[in-house]
Amino acid sequence: MKITNEFTVSSPVETVWAFFQDVPSVAQCLPGAELTEVRDDGTYSGTLSIKLGPMAATFEGQATVTPDAAAKSGRIEGKGADRRGGSRGQVRVDYVLEAAGAGTKVLIDADVTLSGAAAQFGRTGLINEMSNRLIGDFVGCVEGKLAASSPEEASDVRSSEVNGLTLFFQSLVAWLRRILGR
Repeated sequence: MKITNEFTVSSPVETVWAFFQDVPSVAQCLPGAELTEVRDDGTYSGTLSIKLGPMAATFEGQATVTPDAAAKSGRIEGKGADRRGGSRGQVRVDYVLEAAGAGTKVLIDADVTLSGAAAQFGRTGLINEMSNRLIGDFVGCVEGKLAASSPEEASDVRSSEVNGLTLFFQSLVAWLRRILGR
């Protein structure tokens, strides 16, 4: 399943690029994500917990981050498994940062593969709708961290808790409205 998105952060490209290189801080802005191990080779271990309507899963896995400083772009490749529910997932995310006035436009192109119970949500447009809402939360967290007046204040800024049932139904309604042309 392909997910493409873009968002704008009000800070300059160099500031956003430097922030994106601090993977533990970026992970704090991803709803449901928790790093458990950081390696020197650009590999990270962690968990990603999701709850979408009746389905809940905690994916345990690894991700490799490969930045390209010259192009202000990078690739994230990850895979994980939910031991309890049997779902598996793989993701490849390419991102590019571009100047947008005084801010930065971030372009995202992701390829997500799900199997098991989580795959049922990939058959509809719900994953795209939910990703749009989660990206909105991510951007708010990034803005908060970049606007913080101290490293301590920045470390206190984290993504908000995701209410899976609310997210599911809001995304379902938005998806249905788009399909029905309202």
